[in-house]
Amino acid sequence: MTTLPKDVPAHEIGPGVSGFWRALPREGRFLLSTVALQHLGRGMTLPFTVIYLHEVRHFSLDTAGTIMALIALVAAVAAGPMGSLTDRVGARWMLIVAGISQSLGAVAMAFATALPLAVTGAVLMGLSASIGWSAANTFISALVRGPLRQRYFGVNFALLNLGIGAGGLIAGAFVDVTRPGTFVAIFLLDAVLVLIPGIWLLGPLRHVHARAEAPADDAGAASYATVLRLPGMRWVLLLAVVSSFVGYGQFEAGVPAFARTVSQVGTETIGVLFAANTAVIVLLQFWVLQRIDGHRRTRVGLVMLVIWFAAWGAMGLSGLLPATLAAAVLVVLFGALFGLGETLLQPTLPAITNDMAPDHLRGRVNAAQSTAFMSGGVLGPIAAGVLLDRGLGAVFIGVIIAGLVVTAWVTLRLERLISPEVNGVTASAPDAVAAR
Repeated sequence: MTTLPKDVPAHEIGPGVSGFWRALPREGRFLLSTVALQHLGRGMTLPFTVIYLHEVRHFSLDTAGTIMALIALVAAVAAGPMGSLTDRVGARWMLIVAGISQSLGAVAMAFATALPLAVTGAVLMGLSASIGWSAANTFISALVRGPLRQRYFGVNFALLNLGIGAGGLIAGAFVDVTRPGTFVAIFLLDAVLVLIPGIWLLGPLRHVHARAEAPADDAGAASYATVLRLPGMRWVLLLAVVSSFVGYGQFEAGVPAFARTVSQVGTETIGVLFAANTAVIVLLQFWVLQRIDGHRRTRVGLVMLVIWFAAWGAMGLSGLLPATLAAAVLVVLFGALFGLGETLLQPTLPAITNDMAPDHLRGRVNAAQSTAFMSGGVLGPIAAGVLLDRGLGAVFIGVIIAGLVVTAWVTLRLERLISPEVNGVTASAPDAVAAR
């Protein structure tokens, strides 16, 4: 792995966005500069893929849903092998492969007039997703170390949401099911924009391979069995599963379904919910980052759970006031509160994971966390579908609340197993001098 700038102590990171930007190494600035633009095309296509497949390409809803599920399935199955490859060949090359795979998948989907081409597009997109999380987090961790890493993950998440949110708004005003060419255009635009980071990866960042050799006394131990033996790793994976189950696994499936069938709000209200969620993340992420620096990441996670508890309380209350203005307001409030919780989760859990990972296992560690998150994302919609299809809205909310309690217990358990440094608590400069 190429030698990069050393850790920047927390007390040396200036305030605000300018302080963060000045503290970043040159390579980190390059990588961060294109995040929003890179995800703009994904934001254009993601909300409308099912509509495109069903109403433009005339696949049945069952078939369209299966194609979307195939993306997640391929991503989950391939994440393990892709994590191993990331450790062997380096995150830079894997990110290049992920971009090419996503681009080819978008092109295939743009011209998917028949099922085989749509399936090919889904497989390529799933392969890209299986690489993306592991390789991206590994590459970021090679560029940014110390307290700056947590901030970087948070800012990266905010910019990602900015790109996806802007893309959704642009596409919503542009696409038209009576004009198939509008959908072809957004998929082709996605195919181009996703390749933009390659300019940096093949240019100014070509010296950053994000690959490390195993220590001499650890030869032959680079495996997922070794990953599972890392202190606290199994609890990190369990935390990823349960937080995804009560969070993202419901946000894209259970939340819209509950809002429509139980709260009985209009589709425009659901659109405002997602807009409020994105706005909160983009506007508050950096403010939140400045206030969680130096605090235990597990305690930050507990604050997140309190906020999510309030969010799900608002959603449950909306179900008691169906088809009313109050229900609509509560549904939108859920989106805002959920987004505030995300600003606490996204900087901390990836930072814990990467701070506990040895350099030569980082790809596998991130792949394991990715698989755990996707598992929760698969289980969440299944549970929501089973319960809501049977009219068990109250039971659905009860299951989520129980899941939040379990998540809190796992978080406290993890806190006892990881070091203070991994948990985001570092000695101040005077303390370090006194210790020496």
